[in-house]
Amino acid sequence: MTEKTEILTTTDVWANTADLKTLRGRLLDLFCQLAYKEGDFVLSSGQPSTYYINGKQVTLHPQGALAIARILISLLPTDTDAVAGLTLGADPIVSAVSVISVYENRPIPALIVRKEAKGHGTQAYIEGPILPPGAKVVVLEDVVTTGQSAMKAVERLRAANYTVDLVISLVDRQQGGAEFYESVGLNFVSVFTIEDMQKRYKQLAS
Repeated sequence: MTEKTEILTTTDVWANTADLKTLRGRLLDLFCQLAYKEGDFVLSSGQPSTYYINGKQVTLHPQGALAIARILISLLPTDTDAVAGLTLGADPIVSAVSVISVYENRPIPALIVRKEAKGHGTQAYIEGPILPPGAKVVVLEDVVTTGQSAMKAVERLRAANYTVDLVISLVDRQQGGAEFYESVGLNFVSVFTIEDMQKRYKQLAS
């Protein structure tokens, strides 16, 4: 990981100035250097794994958050009314997208979907602006394995009378998530696959 110091200490605000192709490459490097780890791990799904991706190391990184937001905004359909995701992994992603969307001249509200309804006040599952029935919401996720996590957000949003037909993930572990979304009629897009990440990780380590 010889490039780690350069990316974390550079005074060049690359996430703000780079074109989308360059931005994608730099973001992949950031994931490889900060989020991707090899070893013996147990995933939230209960599955064992020889690697782990801690997406929050990048989604909460200043340049990482900006790069992610710019890339995801470029992938959102033009009729998107809001972005949403299941807490906690998606919180920094939807927040970054919403803020940067203003600078892209297409303001997009963010919604955060709770895993459990809050136990006071309105006892809501969904935090954020109240949208008209039928509003088109895109669900965002940091890492998709089986697809079940983001699906919880989809179900809550649909129960609130929003229209959801697209999930976008930063990383697809290629362990059944894409196939699951297809089986339930959801469109799915990922910025990176695990193959992209492992290939670049090896390049940076050599």
